[in-house]
Amino acid sequence: DTEIDKRLVKAGTHEALVLKGRAGVANARLAYAAYEEVFSGVRWNALARAGANKQRPPWASTGVKDQAYKDTMYVEELIAPDTVNTMPEATLLATEDHGQIRGDAVTGTYAQARIDLSALERLGIPYGEVVQQLEDEGVAAFEAAWKDLLKALSASLHRIGAEAA
Repeated sequence: DTEIDKRLVKAGTHEALVLKGRAGVANARLAYAAYEEVFSGVRWNALARAGANKQRPPWASTGVKDQAYKDTMYVEELIAPDTVNTMPEATLLATEDHGQIRGDAVTGTYAQARIDLSALERLGIPYGEVVQQLEDEGVAAFEAAWKDLLKALSASLHRIGAEAA
């Protein structure tokens, strides 16, 4: 939502501003629709009979970054069977304090999710491009963190080796 919302604000129209805060939920809901498709049907049933287990979809980064949004928005809007929500502690505490948990909020919402993402395209915000940008940025951040970890481990190993000698 953060990247999409920046683009919606830049567009500045009423139609654009109405879509703020909806892309992330729409994307997650359509991901869940894909999950349901993979883990259903003849092929899945055969795998399940053979002992296969479902992989549970994780919702990550569900803390709200825009203070205009309800602090439990991504928790309440993404409740669905078999999901895991890796919310930050502040979101967990907010959910415990005043979250409104009403059961499955995802199943059956796929048409609206598609409408929301299509509306972005009509406004000239190519959702696929944004997703690719965010994926590239995420991979680069994880790669940098991995390199930092390896550097720290290497330094520790050299220090331990020097102390042992």
